[in-house]
Amino acid sequence: MTKHSDEGSLFRAQKFTDWPTVKEALISKDIGGVFILAPMAMQLVADGVPIKVIYLGHRDGTAIVVGKDAPIHDFEDLRGKTVAIPSRYANQNVLMHRMMKEWDMPYDSIDLREVPPPEHPIALRSGSVDGYIVGEPFAAKAEVDGFGRVLYHTKDIWPEFISCVLVVRQDLIDGRRGLVQELVDGIAKSGKWLDEDPEHRMDAAAVSAKHYYFQPRELLEYVLSKPPDRVKYTNLAPLKDDFDEIMELALEIGVLSRRVEFLEYADDSFVRPLSELDWEMDRLPGAELIR
Repeated sequence: MTKHSDEGSLFRAQKFTDWPTVKEALISKDIGGVFILAPMAMQLVADGVPIKVIYLGHRDGTAIVVGKDAPIHDFEDLRGKTVAIPSRYANQNVLMHRMMKEWDMPYDSIDLREVPPPEHPIALRSGSVDGYIVGEPFAAKAEVDGFGRVLYHTKDIWPEFISCVLVVRQDLIDGRRGLVQELVDGIAKSGKWLDEDPEHRMDAAAVSAKHYYFQPRELLEYVLSKPPDRVKYTNLAPLKDDFDEIMELALEIGVLSRRVEFLEYADDSFVRPLSELDWEMDRLPGAELIR
């Protein structure tokens, strides 16, 4: 649970603003688990950090955004343009290279610039980039504020796109397996609850806007409903075929230092069918704090 729920173990959330700090926190055991970029998790394991990917954060929930009136109507129109990416270790970077390959464009056809996700909309509005690719809610920010539009949702160009993954330290997996299972089960049940009813998503927007994202509630409501499948919270098992494709592409473009086999960095033994989970959740814990 979190401080806004009332049953189970207390999992304390901690916000990080840069990836090197996340790596150091894992190594020093200041944190037990974290949501990080999928290729970054692979590279951490390649660097000898004892972690495993055990679940996904969500599916899709990323978009390529360009200026509202920009003469950019398909991927080819990004040739020669500057596009912001969250990190070279982001799967958004891998996706841009995947798309360049599909469109028969050399990998240097687009200037990919690393920009912290919260700054993507600002960079587009100022004209310092021609577009950006990032996870929500920053993809929708330019739409909601009226100066950007979605060129592609990742759900339409790389269905079931993976951005962030849940990694947990190996010593926790070995020594406190029950706790790790409780964490995964809680995420799975919350995801099912989110995807089964649009009203649940509105409750989630209210709670997360105030307590976690610190973003306008209206922005998060937009993200969770426009369109309804913009981001999905089920089918979150780490699947070998999905990760093998990411790994091979990341290796090809120089993001990974070596080939990393699936079982080196992933442990899917915590994934259980949703039908096997106890289901008592009829509202989002904490929703009554908002309404």
